[in-house]
Amino acid sequence: MKKPKRYNTFGMIVVLLIYFTSQGSSELWGQTASSWPQFLGAQRNGTSSETNLIDRIPVDGLPTLWRVAGGVGMSAVVADGSDVVTMVRRAGRQVVLCLDAATGKQKWTYDLAPAYNNAMGNGTRATPTITKDSVVVFSGEGILAAVNRQTGQKLWQVDTLKTLGGEEAEYGMASSPLVVDGKVYVTVGAEQALIAALDLATGKMVWKSGNGATGYSSPVLLNLADQPTVVVFGGEALFGFEPASGKQLWRYDFSTNYNCNIALPIQIGQDLFISAGEDHGSVRLKVSRSGETFSVKEVWSSLGKRSPFRNEWQTSLVIGQHLYGMDNVGGAGPITHLTCIDAGTGELVWREARFGKGNFSFADGKLFIATVKGELVLAKVDSKGYQELGRQPLLSMTRQSPTLCAGKLYLRDDKEIVCVNVAK
Repeated sequence: MKKPKRYNTFGMIVVLLIYFTSQGSSELWGQTASSWPQFLGAQRNGTSSETNLIDRIPVDGLPTLWRVAGGVGMSAVVADGSDVVTMVRRAGRQVVLCLDAATGKQKWTYDLAPAYNNAMGNGTRATPTITKDSVVVFSGEGILAAVNRQTGQKLWQVDTLKTLGGEEAEYGMASSPLVVDGKVYVTVGAEQALIAALDLATGKMVWKSGNGATGYSSPVLLNLADQPTVVVFGGEALFGFEPASGKQLWRYDFSTNYNCNIALPIQIGQDLFISAGEDHGSVRLKVSRSGETFSVKEVWSSLGKRSPFRNEWQTSLVIGQHLYGMDNVGGAGPITHLTCIDAGTGELVWREARFGKGNFSFADGKLFIATVKGELVLAKVDSKGYQELGRQPLLSMTRQSPTLCAGKLYLRDDKEIVCVNVAK
C-alpha cells in the first residue's frame, strides 16, 4: 500500500530534505586539514581540526567578508582552497555554482538539470563533493554528474534512475556522492541497486548492490571490524558493503515511518551509531567478524517516544565520551531539544529544552550552530551543561550546518550565500 502523504501536518519534513547529504572519505583529495570538501567536512562527522577560532560572538556581530546572491536549494556549501561550491536554482534550472573563497565572485556555473520541485520543498537535496580535479553532484531527480573543478565543464553525466530502473524517492533524491579511491558511490534505491558505484573518471558503472528503499541519508566510508565498509542508511535498514566489489557484508533492520532515515551513520570507537526522528530513537551497534561472516549486535538502544535522542535530519557529533545532537519530539514536530547523551550508555546527560531546530558543526572546542531562523549561535562544548557564547542573525530560514574552512564560516539560505570571519 502506498504510504500517505502528509503535506499539511508533516510540513516540517522540508527540514529533513536539506540535510539529506553527507559523505565521508578524505583519502581521495589530500586537502589541508581545514578543508570542508563535502557535507559535514572532510571526515563526514561535522568536525573541523581548525584552531584559533573565536571564543565569543561580539555584541556588534562577526565581520561579514562577503554576501552574494544564491538561489533556492537544500545543498550545503563545501569549501576547499580557493573554491566554494554549492547548488542553486537559477532561471528554472538546477545549477552548480563555484565561487572564489576570498571574494564570493563567481568562477563558473554548470547547468545540471531543469529546476526540481517537490511539495516538501524545492531545489536540490544533495551537497556537492570536491575532489582534486572535479566536483561531483547529484540532482533532485537522480542525475549524477562530474564537472571539471577548474572550468565547470562536464566530464560525464548519468541519469541513475533511468539507467538502473529505479523510482524517485517521495521527497526527492538526496544522496550526496561519496568519492573514495576513484569511485563515486551514491544511494539509488533501485531493484538490486540500493547503492551503485561508478568510475570517477568516466561515469561507467563499476557495481550495484543491495535492495530496499533509498531513504534520505548518504553513504559513508567507515572502518568496522577491521574492514573498510561503505555504510548505507536506507529507509528500512542499515547496510555494510565491501567498497571494491559491492558485496553486502551485513544488514541491520531499522525501519522508520515514511523511510525518513536521514542522519548519517557515525563511528564511536569501533562501534556504529544511528538515529532517526519520527519518535524512532537511537542505537549503538557492534559489528563483528568471524572469518568471512559478519554480525551486528546492539550495544544499547533507546527507542520510541521516551528516547532522549531522536535525530531528525541532523547528524550528531561525537565529542569525547558524549554525543551532542538535536532531539526532535514527535513526527517532524516543532519541538526540538539540543541534547547531550552518554555515548557509552545512551543515557541523558543534559538537555537545553526547546532550543529549536537547527544544525551544527564542531571546531576548537565549540559548537557553531545555525538555527532555522538564520541565526549563528556559538556554544561551548561541555558535558556539564549548555553554555552559549553569543548569537547573531545571518540569513533568513536555513537548515544547513555551517561550513568551516581556513578561519571562515559559510552558510546559505534560499536567497544568499554568506561568508563571515570566525578566526581570532
